[in-house]
Amino acid sequence: MSFTKKLLVTGPILAASTLLFSSLATTVQAQPIEIKFSHVVAENTPKGKMAIKFKTLIEQRLPGKIKVDVFPNSQLFGDNKVLEAMLLGDVQLAAPSLSKFKKYTKKLQIFDLPFLFKDMAAVERFQQGPAGQKLLQSINRRGLVGLGYLHNGLKQFSASSKLLTPSDAEGKKFRIMSSDVLAAQFEAVGALPIKKPFSEVFTLLQTRAIDGQENTWSNIYSKKFFEVNRYITESNHGLLDYMIVTSQEFWQGLDANVQKEIQLALNEAIAYGNKIASEKALSDRQLIVDSRRSEILTLTDEQRQQWVDAMKPVWKKFESKVGKDMIEAAIASNK
Repeated sequence: MSFTKKLLVTGPILAASTLLFSSLATTVQAQPIEIKFSHVVAENTPKGKMAIKFKTLIEQRLPGKIKVDVFPNSQLFGDNKVLEAMLLGDVQLAAPSLSKFKKYTKKLQIFDLPFLFKDMAAVERFQQGPAGQKLLQSINRRGLVGLGYLHNGLKQFSASSKLLTPSDAEGKKFRIMSSDVLAAQFEAVGALPIKKPFSEVFTLLQTRAIDGQENTWSNIYSKKFFEVNRYITESNHGLLDYMIVTSQEFWQGLDANVQKEIQLALNEAIAYGNKIASEKALSDRQLIVDSRRSEILTLTDEQRQQWVDAMKPVWKKFESKVGKDMIEAAIASNK
């Protein structure tokens, strides 16, 4: 076969092959980036609504490029397992409570310190300021990336008897999340901290296996703790917040423009979720009042100061782990 004839034969074949590979490459590129967003609460909660809002926003802004599947109610993973799953690539976004990051950094224990923030406005100032934003990076060395904070709210004490001064808590059993800071907080007033899953709290209170617990207004109402604890002390003593997190491997594998759009959508969704959380705290508190199933106790300035004085030594105990500079920045946010 002459060289000319070879060109005539191979020319169409090469053209067809080029077209085929070009078509395959286009098909591969057209596959959307899949994001699995796993969380542990219902879809009608502030966190659940935030996740749905993010899905809507990012799929509108990058149509066909990103597909988000939201898995509420621990359908994929609980908060105790989701970070491990994320590092394995089984999930791309999650929003665990800040207490769940102890294995990955001690710095975030600052958010468990009692009476550190006077209100949610102070929390917001700290989290959005330089110190709070720096804390988002404290998990980087463990392969994770913090993308933002989501609020639940300030915590209150509930118990089967009145808690007005620290001595009222002495000898009583309180359920806590798995947190060394929260354990030290209750030990500081002579109480017995009991680490138990959130799902067991109602039964533990109902059967008097524990005397009380600490939680936000929305959790106290939605989980009906107010029906089995006669008294709720409006202490606003601690914070229950979450961190939106992804893995470094996933995040660094994204185009810079895609990263930017995801962050912008998350920021908007978080602001939306935080607004709902704030409104829900007020409305759920009122629903508890209207139920007349439990009595809300208001602390005097003197009584509150007794609690502060009793629990403030916990700050010093964990200062070396969370950083003195961080505690000072948090205190400054109260002004």
